[in-house]
Amino acid sequence: MGMRGVPAAEAGAHRPKVGFLGVAYSHAAEKIRILRESSEFEFIGVWAETEALAAKYRSQGARICSREEVLKESEVVVVESAVPTHASLAMEALEAGCHVHLEKPPAESMAEFDRVVAAARARGRLLQVGYMWRHHPGLNAVMEAVRSGWLGEVFLVRATINNTLENARRSDWSVFKGGVLFELGSHMVDAVVRLLGKPNRVIPVLKTHGSSTDTLADNNVAVFEYPKTTAVITSSTLQPNAGAHRAFEVFGTLGTAVVRPMEPPSVALDLAEAMGPYRRGPQTLAMPPYRRYEGEFAELSRALREGRPLPVSLDLERDVQETLLKACGVVVE
Repeated sequence: MGMRGVPAAEAGAHRPKVGFLGVAYSHAAEKIRILRESSEFEFIGVWAETEALAAKYRSQGARICSREEVLKESEVVVVESAVPTHASLAMEALEAGCHVHLEKPPAESMAEFDRVVAAARARGRLLQVGYMWRHHPGLNAVMEAVRSGWLGEVFLVRATINNTLENARRSDWSVFKGGVLFELGSHMVDAVVRLLGKPNRVIPVLKTHGSSTDTLADNNVAVFEYPKTTAVITSSTLQPNAGAHRAFEVFGTLGTAVVRPMEPPSVALDLAEAMGPYRRGPQTLAMPPYRRYEGEFAELSRALREGRPLPVSLDLERDVQETLLKACGVVVE
């Protein structure tokens, strides 16, 4: 079974071996399912951080490996550990000569991430950071409209990504400067920076408003200043039924584009005049089927098969990381 958007592997074609270094992150299970189904990769197994995690994936038929086995046998390593070990495990994989798909956020500091980027450059390895909406058809349709000038001059971007975080998980996220904005809001930071570039200035507003006694930044706003555009990202753990209200909105002098909800993708346009393939006035765009993470691995497969770099350059990955840290109140030299 091939991934959508990628031709099924031809008989005898090389299928890169892929293993997981860490499976504690919430995205691990679905990524494992996708890669086990894929005709483009050969799934070898996982290294699990705890016996409980090992038992979970063993019961699902996955091979449980040592770290050394994953590093020795894999051409591509997927890092799906808890956030504090993302950068260190990525370094292990790169130093072993593997290409790396690294779960977001990739590091807790700029220095950590720069070491990872330097290792990827030095060894000529691919480094793909796993921001899950880089292949989101709604976001990509809006970005095409902006880049084609169909919305005119963009003056405002607003993005919202909230959830409801159970009290038992608050302590995990409270260790991060920026709290929910760092852990969850990073997806929207990635989208804004890919659309508009690195901002001239970032203004973080980080608040703890929940009833718990911890210090989790659970109600946050970040304002990004550009020469002619302002972007505002809000990210909170306090909203019930938050998934339906996640949104990415772009306002321009010739029209407005709104992605809401993010999943399943829904896009509304309202144009002053007919532009590109779109008519004047309000309209809802038809979206193709969408499954998280498929596009990332399809893109990685193509890059490996064709021997070319990934579309998101390492320089752009650095811009996203720097902007994320600034949004979380980290001073970046």
